[in-house]
Amino acid sequence: MFKKFVQSLENGKFITLETTPKHSATFEPIIKTIKELELYKHIDGFSVTDSPLAKMKYSSLFAALKLQSTFNKPSIATISMRDRNKIGLQSSLLGANEFNIRAILALTGDSASMSDQPNVKGVFEGNSTLLLEIIKCFNAGIDYAGRNLEIQPKTIYPFAVSNAYAKNPKTLQKKLREKLERGVIGIITQPIYSIENAKNLLEIFEKAKIEANNNKATLIIGFFPIIKLKTAQFLTSHVPGITVPKSWSEKLYEAKQKSSIEEEKIGFELSKKTFDELLSFHPKIHLMTANNFRLGKKILT
Repeated sequence: MFKKFVQSLENGKFITLETTPKHSATFEPIIKTIKELELYKHIDGFSVTDSPLAKMKYSSLFAALKLQSTFNKPSIATISMRDRNKIGLQSSLLGANEFNIRAILALTGDSASMSDQPNVKGVFEGNSTLLLEIIKCFNAGIDYAGRNLEIQPKTIYPFAVSNAYAKNPKTLQKKLREKLERGVIGIITQPIYSIENAKNLLEIFEKAKIEANNNKATLIIGFFPIIKLKTAQFLTSHVPGITVPKSWSEKLYEAKQKSSIEEEKIGFELSKKTFDELLSFHPKIHLMTANNFRLGKKILT
C-alpha cells in the first residue's frame, strides 16, 4: 500500500483528499458518503484532520484506520502537538504503527484558547518539528530518549505543512528547510489559487531542499474550492499565508448581486479551472473541501 503511495508522490500524479471527523461517536457517515460518490477511485489517499481550531472531534488515528480498512488506500493521520506530551505522542505512534497507520502529518496545532471545551490547556512541548524528530528516532529503531525499542516500528512516513506564500521568502525558506532536515517526504501547502503562486513556492522549496540535503521530498499543492464570496473574503482577511486573487473576489461579488446560484456557478468555474491548471503544472495536489465531498467529486472529475 505505502510503496505505491510513495512512488506516486515521488514520480507520478498524486492526489489526496482531506476528511474532517465530526463531533460524533462514529466516522461512518463520512465513509458512507465517500463510498456513494466513489471518490476513492479518483485519489491516491486520504488525510484526516486532528480537532482543528481546537474543537473536539472524533480521533484522527481511528478515522485514518477506518478509511484505510474500508478503501485500501493510505491515510495521512494528523497529530497535533497541542494535545499530547512526548509520552503521549510516542505511545500514539506505536499503537498506530501496529495497525499500519504510518503516514503522519505533524502539526503544531491551533491555540487551545479557541476550544469549545471548558478550561482547556494546550500541551505544546514543542512545535511540529519535535514530532518530526520523534518519527526520525522511531525510524532508526529508538525512542526520543535514545532507548532501543524492543520491536522496531514499521517505517513511518512523515508529512508537514507550509504557508502558501510569505512577504519574506527567506523566512518561508528557513521554515521549509527545518522540516526538510527532519526527513519529511511531503510538505502540504495552504491553499494556492494561481500558477504564479505555485511557481514561486516551488522555487523556494527547491532551494530549501538543497540546503537541507533532502532531494526526495515533494511539495504538495493545497487547494480549497471557493464557491462563495464570504469564503474568499474570510481566507483573505483572517488566514495568514493564503492569498486569494483580487479578481476572484470581484467576479464573485458581481455574481452574488445576481443570485446565490450565479455566485456558486462562477465560484465553481474559477475553482475547477484553477485546479486543472495546477494539476497540469504540478500534479501533486491535496484537495480540501471541508467535507463537501460532492463538490470534491465535481472538482476531481
